Amino acid sequence: MKIERDSLGPIDFEGLEIRDYTAGADVSSSVAEITVPAGARHRLAWSKRSDKYYYVLEGRLSFTLGAETLDLAVGDCCIVRKGERSAIATRRRACQGAPRAHTELRPGRRGP
Repeated sequence: MKIERDSLGPIDFEGLEIRDYTAGADVSSSVAEITVPAGARHRLAWSKRSDKYYYVLEGRLSFTLGAETLDLAVGDCCIVRKGERSAIATRRRACQGAPRAHTELRPGRRGP
């Protein structure tokens, strides 16, 4: 299955622009691109269905994971386990365009 980026309409999630590559597809995981404008942030949220993997493609992001704040740069990855609370934010001024991250959601682990 090929999915072209230009065929995806962006979804606004509290100021974050999300392109969901697998929306509506009958698949067991999902892949999305998130663009985070300067100063954007969203409230703490959690994944009810799966673990999430965030990989920074461009720029820098502040990532809240539970009570901890992580600074992520290009090439960094953050894993959010199913049920953990998290939020993404940027500084008020972004350097050279808005940061972008790739996220992949996979079904939670079963068993111990």
